[in-house]
Amino acid sequence: MSKTTRIPVSFAQQLLCAFDSGDPDSGPFGPRHNITWAWRVRGAVDTGTLRAALGDVVARHEVLRTRIERDGDELYQSVAPPCPAEVIERDLSGTAREARARRAEELEIEIEGGAFGIEPLPLLRAFLGRFDQEDSVLVLVAHHAAVDGWSMQVLAGDLAAAYARRRGHAVAERPAPAQYAEFATWQREAAAESVPAAARAYWRERLSGGRMATMTTDHPRSADLPKNTAVIRYAVDADLSAALAAAAKDSRSSPFMVLLAAYNVLLARRTGARDIVVPTIGANRKQSRFQDTVGNFTNFIPLRTDVTGCATFREVIDRTRATCIEAYSREIPFLAVLGEAPELMARAGEDDQALVAFQVLQLPFLIEGERVGDLELTNIPRRLSQQAATEIPDGALWQLDVAPTGEINVYLGFNTHKFNEITMRTLADDLNQVLKDGALDPHAPLRI
Repeated sequence: MSKTTRIPVSFAQQLLCAFDSGDPDSGPFGPRHNITWAWRVRGAVDTGTLRAALGDVVARHEVLRTRIERDGDELYQSVAPPCPAEVIERDLSGTAREARARRAEELEIEIEGGAFGIEPLPLLRAFLGRFDQEDSVLVLVAHHAAVDGWSMQVLAGDLAAAYARRRGHAVAERPAPAQYAEFATWQREAAAESVPAAARAYWRERLSGGRMATMTTDHPRSADLPKNTAVIRYAVDADLSAALAAAAKDSRSSPFMVLLAAYNVLLARRTGARDIVVPTIGANRKQSRFQDTVGNFTNFIPLRTDVTGCATFREVIDRTRATCIEAYSREIPFLAVLGEAPELMARAGEDDQALVAFQVLQLPFLIEGERVGDLELTNIPRRLSQQAATEIPDGALWQLDVAPTGEINVYLGFNTHKFNEITMRTLADDLNQVLKDGALDPHAPLRI
């Protein structure tokens, strides 16, 4: 491939490469940096048709058959021709009907804890667990270098439609999506032409003197312990979820803003700091033409809020809301932010410190009880903790999934060579308590 035809990497891909140590068994390009999503399937599934439909999806989305190449200091993408995708069957026929919901989630956890690298292509495969001829579990697993959570919903919709068409149903094919390579090219060209000077100045001034918030680890980096990622999961109580939604509505905030406000309170209590820079992960899906594009669009966004003098949780929400509105209206790639604030990550490199990033996943669409052709698919929420999970490159990650119903499921993933489980469970309990105290009475006196 000549240099003139090379596809540039996106900023998200470049950031993954920056975290990559070259270890084939670890890191953002290792075999455990994957995303899984699962659906309960009602109706008889033909494996051969499913395999062919999965191939249709791989042909439709180039990023699933894309490699990131390196030529000296240059990184670029290369797209391979369409290739077959694997469907692996699992026999779950011995599972009692009342135990099937839990067994379905256990299957997804088992698959997430497995190894699935960037070779061979494609970067997507499916597992089909059969309880009986009319009741199955479909698990899609894709490498995080090629997808994000949004992408998994796009893939499931495309797979269901492709399967239905191959079964003879009149399901219209949606227009061909913009490819991720087009997004990466657009992003690079836009940045080259003008990352607005005003936006750069905002981040330079906003983050001046700031350091990304970290937590003290149980084990220092220098201990060089075996690396693994574990996950604590739980569902937020329904009454508390409703109270959080009410607090968001009352303060003209999004659920993300209210949840981030609670995290700001937690970090203030934990660290003693009042001026807090939280490492957050955003969906970065602003351009309408890329809504149906599969790829890793995520952006790392440092959100700085000073909670000094806040007397109530509502005041923290208001300050957090102002932070978010300012930051997201001036969002630029994280690597560009670092260019303006080179000291931002200084504390994260210390031997006994690690980032604990924060993400709220609020997808605009979920396949939830939808019938496509012969099949009906229902999203499977995950609430079970696990000892081996999708790899987090460094530290820990909060992910709070807010369903369209308002239900909130909490995920706290952490590197076990840095944090002990009891430390993370205490952290989860502490956040839950902050949410209860704040959401149930936002105007009550606040203890920080």
